[in-house]
Amino acid sequence: MRILFLVRGLNVGGAQRQLVALARGLRRSGHDVSVAVFYGGGLFEEELRKDGIRVHDLARTGRWDTVWSLARLVRLVRAETPDILHAYMGLANLYAAIARPFFPSVKIVWGIRSALEDLKVYGLVTRMGEWLGRAASPLADAIIANSEAARRRAVAIGLPGRKIMVVPNGIDCDAFRPDEEGRHRLRGEWAIPAGAPLIGMVARLDPVKGHPTFLRAAARIASLRSDARFVCVGEGQPAYRESLVRLASELGLADRLVWAGERRVTSAIYSALDVAVLASDAGESFPNVVAEAMACGRPCVVTESGDSPLIVGDTGCIAPPGDPEALARAILGVLERVLADRTGTSARARDRVMVEFSVERLVTRTERALELVKGGG
Repeated sequence: MRILFLVRGLNVGGAQRQLVALARGLRRSGHDVSVAVFYGGGLFEEELRKDGIRVHDLARTGRWDTVWSLARLVRLVRAETPDILHAYMGLANLYAAIARPFFPSVKIVWGIRSALEDLKVYGLVTRMGEWLGRAASPLADAIIANSEAARRRAVAIGLPGRKIMVVPNGIDCDAFRPDEEGRHRLRGEWAIPAGAPLIGMVARLDPVKGHPTFLRAAARIASLRSDARFVCVGEGQPAYRESLVRLASELGLADRLVWAGERRVTSAIYSALDVAVLASDAGESFPNVVAEAMACGRPCVVTESGDSPLIVGDTGCIAPPGDPEALARAILGVLERVLADRTGTSARARDRVMVEFSVERLVTRTERALELVKGGG
């Protein structure tokens, strides 16, 4: 197949990493793959070019640059002559639908990667984007959701359920694997005492991610284990970050909690942890950080948000959202298992990802979905 992906940009992010892994996997499987971006210069572009994947910059200059960037997309599609234009998320989905009349023989596939129900925290533009997506969805030949949660959310807001297929994310288990050297290096950088259990969240500092719940659970754990240490990896809006730092200080965590800031996510970060946590209140779809941590041999404690419980299976523990006491109990239970049998716990977590959520499974499932669309199924 000739496949052209369309995405906002290729800077650091879970969806962007997924697109790169999928494009490279499809290329290795013999397909002709290219990627168009609205905003060029992303960190992942060179990785794609090294694998022989063409990257095209549509040079969108801002929110109101619609006509000219649309015209550049139309010219590109006519030059590339893809069988399938696979859009990745909101802006790309809308552009693909609007441009469809200019290349009616090309199959349009949308990508849905969000299950967020309450859009108020993201403002009017995001809510308008959802409304426009619902109105334009009949123009898509198929919709690929990356989780059951995203599929349910899409149906709930009015997207045609008969067009939606679920293809879970895939994790590169060669890139994400236990890294003992990285573990010792980062724990030294963060001044974690030797032998101290380290519990952490890898997530942007965003209201939907549940950091206040994690911090309150951490305070409960700290009152029971004087050796426990905590880390938050990720960044967010300055005002929100300051509110979290104040809360941590009020909870007495200032000397036991590291704010690591934004980093490119690597095996070393997950390997530095003993237990990985995702305390989201709601709105998760397929959180890559959970599966990546598991691929690095780290058991996870997650809340009942999106497909997090499905990813974890029986390798970790699940707690209700917004309940610090339940989250603390779950973390302590998993930590006890880790300290009793680190090797076995690590192997079970990694094996589940390798079997169920590898990049190879992502590529195979996507191939089947796209071949069905191309064949008119």
